[in-house]
This record gives sequence, C-alpha cells and structure tokens, in this order.
Amino acid sequence: MNKQPRFPSESKVIKSELVLPNDTNTLNNLMGGRMMYLMDVVGAICALRHCGNGVVTASVDNVSFKAPIALGNIVTLEAKITRAFTTSMEVHIEVWAEDVISRLKTKSNEAFFTFVALSPDKKPLPIPEVTPETAREKELFDGALRRRQLRLILAGRMKPSEATELKALFDNL
Repeated sequence: MNKQPRFPSESKVIKSELVLPNDTNTLNNLMGGRMMYLMDVVGAICALRHCGNGVVTASVDNVSFKAPIALGNIVTLEAKITRAFTTSMEVHIEVWAEDVISRLKTKSNEAFFTFVALSPDKKPLPIPEVTPETAREKELFDGALRRRQLRLILAGRMKPSEATELKALFDNL
C-alpha cells in the first residue's frame, strides 16, 4: 500500500443522477434515505481512492437538508477527503440540485462521513495522510480534528476533558 501523503483532488468524486419517480416521496421530492444512500456511495468511493483498501462507514455527521430536490432535477454529489487519521478518514460531501429547465443550481445538502480502512480480514489499516492544497481544503482540514473529537465524545469514546481542540475553540471566545 502506498502511504505517501495524497492530495484531496486525487480522490475527488463527482456523480450526477436524474431524480426519477421511484426516488421520490409523496411530494415528488428526492427521499432523504435515497439521498443518504447516494452520499454514502460517493463518500465510500472517495475513501477507497484515497487509501486503496476496502472501507466501511463509521459515522455520518448531521446531514443538513437545506432545499428539496424535485422529480426531474439532476442531483450532483461531490465528495472530497478532508483529513486522514490513523485508520479513519473524513469525507465532506456536497449535494447540488439542478433544474434543467431554469438552469438554476441550488446547494441542497452537505455532510461529513467517516470511513475506516479495513484489510481483507477486517482489521483496521493505516492510511495515507492528506495534504490540502486550496484555502477551502485547508479550512476543512483544520476543522476535521474538532469534528472528530466531537464525534468521539458523542459516541462515548472520548471524555470531554480530553478534547483539547474543542476546549481551545471555547477558550478563545
């Protein structure tokens, strides 16, 4: 396995789909569960590209539904890795809806997914670090440790007193 640091652009995933009747709820909008499925798939592909091994979804942070995606819209998902830890990596996913008639594109959803790299015998594997390039990538990279600490606290795997990055955030207020 190549453990050299990698750029987010090397594992970026962009996927578009047409919203069809079987994907919608009674209001003719894309179902939330279908949206989460699509997000999980693009996130997993991004994570696979980054680490070159099998991955499993470990957590999903706050999927924000900002605007509905209507029947007949084109839904486009973009996934980019934000940061890698020892065996896990955070992937940021943004979702856009495009009304093909009006040509209006609206940001509909976004979330952070965490994936863990696994060996064929299902043991966690070390993964390459992430080297952010753009200002946005650096911003997401810097915030990833705070988001990770919050996830671990909420999962009961870290004591709040151990969350040094989160404490520093509040100490600066």
